Amino acid sequence: MNRPAVILLTALAPVSWGTTYAVTTEFLPPDRPLFTGMMRALPAGLVLLALARVLPRGVWWGKATVLGALNIGAFFPLLFLSAYRLPGGMAAVVGSVGPLIVVGLSAVLLGQRPTARSVLTGVVAAFGVSLVVLKAAGALDAVGVAAAFTSAASMSAGTVLTKRWGRPDGVGPLALTAWQLTAGGLLIAPLALLVEGAPPALDGRAVGGYVYLALANTAVAYWLWFRGIGRLTATQVTFLGPLSPLTAAVVGWAALDQTLTPVQLAGMALAFGATVAGQSGVRPPVRHSFGSSGPGHRKSPTDLALPSPRR
Repeated sequence: MNRPAVILLTALAPVSWGTTYAVTTEFLPPDRPLFTGMMRALPAGLVLLALARVLPRGVWWGKATVLGALNIGAFFPLLFLSAYRLPGGMAAVVGSVGPLIVVGLSAVLLGQRPTARSVLTGVVAAFGVSLVVLKAAGALDAVGVAAAFTSAASMSAGTVLTKRWGRPDGVGPLALTAWQLTAGGLLIAPLALLVEGAPPALDGRAVGGYVYLALANTAVAYWLWFRGIGRLTATQVTFLGPLSPLTAAVVGWAALDQTLTPVQLAGMALAFGATVAGQSGVRPPVRHSFGSSGPGHRKSPTDLALPSPRR
């Protein structure tokens, strides 16, 4: 499959994540971020595990746990915590620094020297996202800001480590995705029970919402994401992340009767342009052999859109 096709398929992941807010606010029980995180990750992981029929071996038990913790187990709770504690789209703005974190980590862990182009593109993407989602208001919550930044850093580290570690011989992206979602869901489950108590009663709408989140929004989307990481550079993949808050803004306008101002439209153009620029001028990644290490209240739609890994 040629590179443009791989990029387009990988981009479907953050586009799907951009629908998270609408589904969460319109279909799911309020104020249950940990339970929702668990319901997104664990059923999806178990379904993919049944399809892949492959378990980790040797050091990959530890690697899968680390990746699952970074990409899912830590990322989901921190993302929702930041969205509930920060005003407007501030969580998405803080999370949009993910591409810059990936650029830095890629230099350390993958030996890819950062370029002025990649840094500038990351800054433009973050600025564009801020124009789309940031609203004037309110004092910032230190815990929320810390959670938003840590969630972006967590998934950024997971993205780079996924690229560095590759996959074991004979193991495809489906199995790798299953391992991470299962590990992440198992890490969230006891925390959800301890903090939020027993699961809430679910009606038909909530069940449908969770089915969508688990299958399309998580199982399929994360499979496409990790598949893309194996075929593109970590920087290329993470620059697709701004598509998530952009999609959330479009869904809010189309489905939730929200408005888009000229400033927001300009921000969308900037962020989308940075996303496109992040895919060009990049050397094709070196293909490493698998198994070896290579170098309840409503907020803005972008609050719960997975930000740049981003996530």
